[in-house]
Amino acid sequence: MATDAASAFHSASAGCSAMKAEFAKHAEYLNTLNDKRERLVKASRDVTMNSKKVIFQVHRISKNNKEEVLSKAENDLATVVHQYIGKLVKELQGTDFWKLRRAYTFGVQEYVEAATFCRFCKTGTLLSLDEINDSLLVLSDNSVEPLHINVLDYILGVADLSGELMRLAIGRISDGEVEYAKNICSFVRDIYRELTLVVPLMDDNSEMKKKMETMLQSVVKIENACFSVHVRGSEYIPLLASSADPDYSFFGASDYDQ
Repeated sequence: MATDAASAFHSASAGCSAMKAEFAKHAEYLNTLNDKRERLVKASRDVTMNSKKVIFQVHRISKNNKEEVLSKAENDLATVVHQYIGKLVKELQGTDFWKLRRAYTFGVQEYVEAATFCRFCKTGTLLSLDEINDSLLVLSDNSVEPLHINVLDYILGVADLSGELMRLAIGRISDGEVEYAKNICSFVRDIYRELTLVVPLMDDNSEMKKKMETMLQSVVKIENACFSVHVRGSEYIPLLASSADPDYSFFGASDYDQ
């Protein structure tokens, strides 16, 4: 009887030890994953901040300094890739990209926005997802699966591009480059039309729907500005650049508190 009790006790102890070891393994995995997530969030912030700097640089463009401004912007964008996105690649190589996507998606979206903005200002075309991913291959270790920017983050980044193109169009009209603004208008309108076909196919499109509303507003603002110049001619252009009574609605802030 005593032997049976002792045997049961030892069996229970062994089972308890095995359970502790099992949960200790899970705890270690989760702690490691959380540490990685924190590093990715930090790296994503760096990508976001420096990608915004590239966008601000491109907005300095004019008909007199286009090559100079774009050259500096492309150099800054290359720095973002090698210095900051490189950190993301290092952390994500060999892991489940989707599992940690929420930690770095905003940085990737901002980078896509900056890269596509530079490409449009240089060639008037849209930088494709394949081109972006091909440019990141140099950052990856050949022995593991390389980081690929996914379709969702690319589309979200392209949707944000419309806001920067709207600001660029207004600025070009202010400088008298009306035809350039019309080209921007046509480009943004084409992107919006194509995305209206894609969004219904997305499983979770709540974030994209909000961006589509903002994109439509950008399209309307560019169209209104181009139409006003067409109807009223050169007399309308000084109004866009006027500091006396600025129209903040063109910049998405119609109720700006002056």
